[in-house]
Amino acid sequence: MRISVKPNTCQGHARCYALAPEIFQLDDAGYILPDDIEVPAGQEALAQRGVRSCPERALFVADQPEVG
Repeated sequence: MRISVKPNTCQGHARCYALAPEIFQLDDAGYILPDDIEVPAGQEALAQRGVRSCPERALFVADQPEVG
């Protein structure tokens, strides 16, 4: 699963980081890093919660792992 970041949309609420600091990385000013995020296997549900927690919708799921 990959999460993409919309450039210049993050406002530094850090809700994603509060839910999953091992998935979502912030810069020194508290904003999400602009690179795509590869979610480790088994942490997809937590990552999706982090995406949904963003009030600015700066994050979105770019692809889902295939089941089967």
